[in-house]
Amino acid sequence: MNKRKKFAVPHVYILLLALVVICSILSYIIPAGQYDMMDVDGRQVVDASTYHAIEKTPITLMQMLTSITRGLQGSAQIIFFIFIVGGAIAVIQSTGALEAGIGRVATLLRGKDILIVPIAMGLFALGGALFGMGEECIPLVPIFVSLCLAMGYDSITGAALVLCGGAIGFAGEMMNPFALQVAQSIAGLPSLSGLWFRAIMFTVFLIITVAWVMRYALKVRKNPSLSSMHDFDRTREDLLNLSQLPPFGKREQGILLVFGLTIVVMVVGVLKYEWYMDEISAAFIACAVICAVIGRVGFNKFAEELGKGMADIASGALVVGFARAIVIILEEGNILHVILHSAAGMLEALPSALSAVGMYIFQCLLNFVVVSGSGQAAVSMPIMAPLADLVDVTRQTAVVAFSVGNGLSNILTPVSGVLMASLALAKIPWEKFAKWLLPLIGIQYLIGAIFVIIAQSIELGPF
Repeated sequence: MNKRKKFAVPHVYILLLALVVICSILSYIIPAGQYDMMDVDGRQVVDASTYHAIEKTPITLMQMLTSITRGLQGSAQIIFFIFIVGGAIAVIQSTGALEAGIGRVATLLRGKDILIVPIAMGLFALGGALFGMGEECIPLVPIFVSLCLAMGYDSITGAALVLCGGAIGFAGEMMNPFALQVAQSIAGLPSLSGLWFRAIMFTVFLIITVAWVMRYALKVRKNPSLSSMHDFDRTREDLLNLSQLPPFGKREQGILLVFGLTIVVMVVGVLKYEWYMDEISAAFIACAVICAVIGRVGFNKFAEELGKGMADIASGALVVGFARAIVIILEEGNILHVILHSAAGMLEALPSALSAVGMYIFQCLLNFVVVSGSGQAAVSMPIMAPLADLVDVTRQTAVVAFSVGNGLSNILTPVSGVLMASLALAKIPWEKFAKWLLPLIGIQYLIGAIFVIIAQSIELGPF
């Protein structure tokens, strides 16, 4: 008898190409429309009163086919950032210092290593909630992957510590200047208002997500075959044998000190000097060079390790460009603003409680295309804030819907540069991570909806 074939999740390239085709076809079906943009405190935001129909701009076959290359070009900064960081970390790993340091940490935590889950996730969650930490956490992903593998968990656990922790921070954001404060400013709300409600929301998200990841980690350690990454994880070159650790002398300590200082400089640069991917890439190039000198890595080996590190993550890095093609199609087909306008029209016809949930669902879906927190606020909040007034939803509730929708979807959508960069460095295919994440994010979405309903029920304000 022929064995029934199991359903295989399509490769992320196939999923993204299919979405490019679907969006191109929609440009022939959906009437085109636009909002005018206006400048508010130096930000380009939608003028909610200016929606107007325009002549259809259907996507031609050539536009559709070239959207991939144009997406790659438009995402060049993110793609090359992934290459540089991946190559730099490969150089640092070639010195053996990271392996030795991680091995010592794993040995010290032996018997209580599960504590790494709440500690790490709590720190990343606080970083997202208070400072909007995102891109600066990417280089830490392969470190936590190696640490979790050394402790007997899998690579998905290591990536989840960083990604799920950060998502909780954004969903329950309390001070995030890049998303929350922008959204509240556009909505005309006092800065950081509703903090007590957000603190409760943050705590609930953190407890449930930490419990879920801990449960998964313990199950995988007990039965490694439960992990979809089990076969690949066993072949990784950076696997640690805790019984045969490399030496951890002054040279290795010096390399780890340089690496740690690079992380500190990077965080300060992002928070104080508005560094972005170019500056972070420069910091890691410098770090790799200094570590290579300390580790006595020759010129040729430096080049070989740098190239090898870039090659290992090429497939994941290029996904960012494929995902960007979808946004290009929506913009050139003048569909994106039509979706915004249509959603606003549907929400107007609903009761206030359902309108609040509708806003939340819309923000969750919008974030699959517009992943930037400040960008999503600039596009949606000028429409959602006055719409909230019309449907008797408090503006603070509309901002809560924005925060949760923006935060949670960031770790599922392949359009997110942070997600895809992190998965590329962790060497985890998007489709495998998404399959693992779906039950958890389903619970998180449900919790988010409950909080939105509560916010509307208590008329969370001041207005």
